[in-house]
Amino acid sequence: MSYRVRFTEEAKKDVERLYSFLLEKDLELAAEAVDAIDQALTVLKKFPFSCRKAAGGRHGPFLRELIVPFGSAGYVVLFEISGPDTVTVLAARHQRESDFY
Repeated sequence: MSYRVRFTEEAKKDVERLYSFLLEKDLELAAEAVDAIDQALTVLKKFPFSCRKAAGGRHGPFLRELIVPFGSAGYVVLFEISGPDTVTVLAARHQRESDFY
């Protein structure tokens, strides 16, 4: 089975913000970061339930986080398994930013 991955407007803005932050420092690094996030999203297409439950499961079994390794830290993608064949990306942040909650 394959899941369709879609983004909320807020999640799109998050990825743009993360890209813009790195773009000010290094164009190549910014492109690599977006590529790392894009490649990690392939996990959501096949195995979204393999990702950890967000907030320790307090928000139910369908709200989850995908860890995206990059450099010395990486990113966290908050998503919801929103249907039998759909995953919705809700937000993205750098691991050193404040938590989603």
